[in-house]
Amino acid sequence: MKDHLQGLISAPFTPFDNMGEVNLSLIPDYYKFLKSNGVTGAFICGSTGEGVSLTLAEKKAVAEAWAACSNHDEEFKVMMFLGGTCIADCIDLARHAQQIELYAVSFTGPFYFKPANAEVLASSCKAVAEQVPNMPFYYYHIPVLTGVNIAMYDLLKAIDGQIPNFAGIKYTHEDFMDFQSCMNFQNGKYDMMWGRDENMLSALALGTKASVGSTFNYIAPIYYALIEAFNTNDLKKAGELQQKSIDFIRLLGKYGGISVGKAYMKLAGMDCGEFRLPVKNMSSKDFEAFKLDVEALGFDKFKSCNDQLTNYE
Repeated sequence: MKDHLQGLISAPFTPFDNMGEVNLSLIPDYYKFLKSNGVTGAFICGSTGEGVSLTLAEKKAVAEAWAACSNHDEEFKVMMFLGGTCIADCIDLARHAQQIELYAVSFTGPFYFKPANAEVLASSCKAVAEQVPNMPFYYYHIPVLTGVNIAMYDLLKAIDGQIPNFAGIKYTHEDFMDFQSCMNFQNGKYDMMWGRDENMLSALALGTKASVGSTFNYIAPIYYALIEAFNTNDLKKAGELQQKSIDFIRLLGKYGGISVGKAYMKLAGMDCGEFRLPVKNMSSKDFEAFKLDVEALGFDKFKSCNDQLTNYE
């Protein structure tokens, strides 16, 4: 099995043009932008990437664009989110991801007909993972969206030894007891990638080494400074940086939710268009107010790296 992942893995937005069609031409510049900010990978077509709002053909096209521009960069791992409601489609996407040589695939709990327990969820994972035995396979735990609220510790117990290429879990939930139990399962056998940007400091305290998040798209330097402060035992600074990330994240709630991330990207010089229905997008009037709030938080200072990552105040 591959080594455990480390660093910040972005959950990229899927770029759309002004007609609402996928804008593949932006992806090479997107990749370069993330690389310039020290991001170590991309978790494509997930929640932030509107994977559930893309057709199968669109998801394949997005995957091909990321594979082509990253040129299978050993220091930048591209992971494909497969979905979860249709196992056959997930298998199709997984095989495609393997064909174009992406790093890994990820699957979430079926969220219409839901698995009854951890054993059924494990069987669902196995049905997909065994089709791409040479690729790392990750489970994506995000019960706030899927409603599949099965303890991941129970899933690991059901999966262990049954799925050779099972690599770990993208954990987007607030159950720190469950997360710590998963971290310690079989002496840390599996990757436990943290998925709540606003709680990263707490996850670092439990030993996580890799995180997947949407705000890494546009304020990654804050988190690398946070990690550095934590690693040097400057917990006061680490707490201040976590609060700064929370201040940016609070604006998502103020202005409408997940779609606000694309407004941040526009201010960072990467116009990814709008979200597809049924997600509500920000009005032009709100965007002007949003810009003022963002400016007050010093966004220009945090949106890109320089040589002094840890000097942010």
